[in-house]
Amino acid sequence: MVSHWQRRSLMLLASGFCLLACGCAGYQVGTRSLYRPDVRTVYVPMFESDSLRRNLGERLTEAVVREIELKTPYKVVHRPDADSILSARIISDTKRVVAEEVNDIPRDIETDLIVQVDWSDHRGQYLMQDANFNFSTISFSVAQNANFVPEGGQSVATVHQEAIQRLAEQIVSQMESGW
Repeated sequence: MVSHWQRRSLMLLASGFCLLACGCAGYQVGTRSLYRPDVRTVYVPMFESDSLRRNLGERLTEAVVREIELKTPYKVVHRPDADSILSARIISDTKRVVAEEVNDIPRDIETDLIVQVDWSDHRGQYLMQDANFNFSTISFSVAQNANFVPEGGQSVATVHQEAIQRLAEQIVSQMESGW
C-alpha cells in the first residue's frame, strides 16, 4: 500500500516534470534550431576568383561544402533547383611582409583573402543572418589573414589553406538563423 507521503511526493514530482516540460516547449535540443527550417538543400557552384593564384576558388568551394555537410543540417546538392544557392567570389588576395631581417629578407609574411558571399533562396530572396543591412547589393564580405614564416618551412600554399579553412568556417557560421 502506498502511503500518503509517497503519493504526495509522486504528485509533486510529476507536476514539477510537467512544469519543466511546458516551460521548454519552444526550444529544441541540438543544432537544428540554429538553422533555417525552410531550407533543406544548398547548391554551391564553383566559387569564382579574381586572384592570379590558381585553384583558390576551387579550394574554398571544397572547404565550404565540407563545412556545410559537417556542421549544418543542410544537404549540398549539385543542381541549381535547390532550396538555396550559396555563391562567392574571391575579390582580393594580397601578401605583404610583416617583419624582415636587416638585409631585407622576409621573416614574417601575411596573406589576406577577401571573399564576397551571396546566399539566396530559389526566389532570389537574401538569406544571410544579417539580411537587414542597408547595402545596395545583397552580399557580404568576409576576410581572413594568416601569417607564415618562410624560414620555418611554411609556404604560401599552406598558409592559404589555413586562411581558406577559416573563411569556410566564417561563411558557414553566417548561415545560422538570427536570434
